Amino acid sequence: MLTKLELSAEMMPTIKKSIKGKDRSNVSAFPCGTKITFTVETPRVLGASAVVLRIAKDGDRDRDIPLDFIENKKGVDVYETTLDTSLMCGTEENGLFYYEFLFLRGYDTLFTDTHNFVDHTLVDNSAGRFILLVHKQDYTTPDWFGGRIMYHIFVDRFAKGDREVPVREDAIINEDWENGIMQYPEKAGDKLANNMFFGGTLWGVAEKLDYLKSLGVGVVYLSPIFEAYSNHKYDTGNYLKVDEMFGGDEAFEYLLKKAAELDIKIILDGVFNHTGDDSIYFDKYGRYGNTGAYSDPFSQYRNWYRFRRYPDEYEDWWGIKILPKLNHTVEDCRRYFTGKGGVCEKYVNMGIGGWRLDVADELSDEFLDELRETVKNASDGNAIIIGEVWENAAEKISYSRRRRYLRGDQLDSVMNYPLRNGILDLLIYRDASLLGDVLKSIYASYPKCVCDSLMNLLGTHDTERILTMLGDCGRDVSDISNKEFSTMRLDAAAKKRGVALLKLASVIQYTVYGVPSVFYGDEAGIEGYSDPFCRKTYPWGRENKELLTHYRKLGKIRTENKVFAKGEFEIEYCKGAVIIYSRYDENGKITVAVNASEAPFEYKLNKKMTDLLTGKGYNGEIAPASAVILK
Repeated sequence: MLTKLELSAEMMPTIKKSIKGKDRSNVSAFPCGTKITFTVETPRVLGASAVVLRIAKDGDRDRDIPLDFIENKKGVDVYETTLDTSLMCGTEENGLFYYEFLFLRGYDTLFTDTHNFVDHTLVDNSAGRFILLVHKQDYTTPDWFGGRIMYHIFVDRFAKGDREVPVREDAIINEDWENGIMQYPEKAGDKLANNMFFGGTLWGVAEKLDYLKSLGVGVVYLSPIFEAYSNHKYDTGNYLKVDEMFGGDEAFEYLLKKAAELDIKIILDGVFNHTGDDSIYFDKYGRYGNTGAYSDPFSQYRNWYRFRRYPDEYEDWWGIKILPKLNHTVEDCRRYFTGKGGVCEKYVNMGIGGWRLDVADELSDEFLDELRETVKNASDGNAIIIGEVWENAAEKISYSRRRRYLRGDQLDSVMNYPLRNGILDLLIYRDASLLGDVLKSIYASYPKCVCDSLMNLLGTHDTERILTMLGDCGRDVSDISNKEFSTMRLDAAAKKRGVALLKLASVIQYTVYGVPSVFYGDEAGIEGYSDPFCRKTYPWGRENKELLTHYRKLGKIRTENKVFAKGEFEIEYCKGAVIIYSRYDENGKITVAVNASEAPFEYKLNKKMTDLLTGKGYNGEIAPASAVILK
């Protein structure tokens, strides 16, 4: 039975990591070749006669390394050892390791236990271990990405544009942009055609670039734009053709040109795990000339899919029959996307800033390795590759296999869903502990260049609108029907609460390490529950002015203070409903404090500080339900 020991502060050992004398105790991801010195300071009152580092490469046996006794300083024994990561990794030049410290006391042994890879307690049996991720020496992420602001657009619901576009015969057009009710299933999980369109186009996105620039946006991430039956386009019909209802190739090329003039990068959504059943590759309905894998047993695409019983029983994505899953073990299928002249290279050569990879957990290591090599070669290393990963990507396991997303051969970044969860815990339940642990564990386990490039989100097309979540305070809505959801709005009190809390959430989103990603309309006050109700049209001319002003202020603060691009990160206080952290570099320090409680919080500083949110001097107190950005 694991027992957490009740030790006084005077008995607790301290554990430090350093690189060439520089303290790196809150970091656990390093380039191969780094020599890491561990220093353990153990008070004599703990009764330890020796300290041992127990470490194992993921999946291998433990190795015990006794630390060298260095000296005794005023009743504290100091032990040290140095690890050479080159020797640990060997020819692989990367690896994932887990370790703990053992304190030998003669009559028993104590073990370190950590839940966030930084803080620790002592227990009487082996428990939570620290992480050590070693990545390739030349692993970098695109320099232009960090410090920018990303804006995520669901194309059909953002802006119509002035130019006419062709309309598919099987499409339903909802002409009521302001109040139209979208299609929805009777209950969650029921089939939905998703063929109702509101008319947003890439022409419309291009027309709104000046608006995005006013928010400080430097990256636009588009939901899928390739030809497809649905309004969401996650059921790709043809990867080599931009959907005509979005304006086609002409509109996309025009958008790239206008965005480049404003120094805005365009990132595309790569849905490469599956296609639509109504596609040139599968062609279930004969729309593409009966040449796809379903309609022609001799099709060139026949072995791109796994048929259990041809043609009606086939492998699909999570039981969704309209999304047949691609078989990437077939080389010509895989290389269609990842190879020279393939889909990824085609759009990089056109000038996109990179790819967001849908359901990255479903993509094989071989697929990701090839994709990275092609994309980086085509862009001289400048294109970003972001994976949809919902958990900690450094130690992610999918389909019983440990993934190596962040070791130098695959991704540059991932979607930071853990951050969203931590922010919701702070603001809804007034508990900062999860947020503090998330921020510490990710900063410890991800390479620094990845931390600087994380896609920090509060909502996406897959989640409830952040304003609704905060205004509703996370209440249980499981007994509410989709019909009710389709017209539900926050009442005045809930809306006021949601706006106030969203302002706090966005302060965190914009100031922790990583790149804030704003889901279109969050800055304007769009409400909505889960898919499809989170995908409402942008309320042009009806925006929430308070939120819009706030987001513009955050955009200005972020773009004017370069410390948010690559500065170091450290949590200074995290208790109750209050979190305080700093961003710093050689040019200075900015401190961010968020008080989600109902009482003022006193936080004194020994320097005169200005709150960048208000432009006023800081008086040493953080008001209830408020935030400050102090410089």
